[in-house]
Amino acid sequence: MRNATPRGLARTLVVVLALATGLAALEAQTRRPRKPASSPSSAQPARKPLPLPARTDTKVPFRAGERLTYDISWSGHLTAGEATMVVKERRASFGSMAYYIVAEGRPVGLLARLHSLYYKADTLLDCYALLPQRGSIYSQEGARHRLRITRFDHLGHRAEYEVQTTTNVKSVVAIPRHTQDALSAVYALRSVPLAPQSRLTMPVCDGGTTYRVTFGIGTAEPVTTPAGTVTALRVTPTVLDEQGHPVGGRMTVWISADERRIPIKLRVDVAIGSLDLVLRQVVS
Repeated sequence: MRNATPRGLARTLVVVLALATGLAALEAQTRRPRKPASSPSSAQPARKPLPLPARTDTKVPFRAGERLTYDISWSGHLTAGEATMVVKERRASFGSMAYYIVAEGRPVGLLARLHSLYYKADTLLDCYALLPQRGSIYSQEGARHRLRITRFDHLGHRAEYEVQTTTNVKSVVAIPRHTQDALSAVYALRSVPLAPQSRLTMPVCDGGTTYRVTFGIGTAEPVTTPAGTVTALRVTPTVLDEQGHPVGGRMTVWISADERRIPIKLRVDVAIGSLDLVLRQVVS
């Protein structure tokens, strides 16, 4: 189970993040300053430069202080862990403004006594473009600690990927437009209406690799959770690696059909059953 648990949690992150990836294709891209006008001739008086349009936040259904808490279980029975996603704050970042968002996951009960596991992902999601500025995933598995950092240059279509363990290794990878990281994708998704019976394809950069995620959006159905029964859209993603090969097993995500578009439930089929994340509490 020790080998299956980390893989299952990582797979869960990839799916939830992948859902929102290309949905940042709201044409809410980083706005570039207008090109300066050509130099006026000596016969014409110089014109005052036009003021640049004010940058306004893209409308989103979340705000600083929102906390989503999930129960993690094996095959819907044994509660194995707890996960949280929190919008910590809106703050100045990289010459812009960003939402600082943190997700954490850890085992509980018997599994916590058997295995020392802890996962933390964070992201800086640009308030204007709804694209990640920087994202990281920290993992602790027993005595092994690893920090993976991705710094995004969306205008240059590249990202710097760094892995910190006992040594530091860096690389630069090419990324397509509208690329998200594992966590920012969740929140970018929530800012865009989802159309039932449609399909979407999007890029997700995770671990220095860009995945193509195609998923179908089904019809709305009731989903029962500890937080109550919620009407949610069933979403079935398919993850492909850079060679076009499928990654992982069958996955299903349920997204609330209201204007908040909260991830309600996620199920990942693994070798020993299924890994479920189910919403337990919402604090906004």
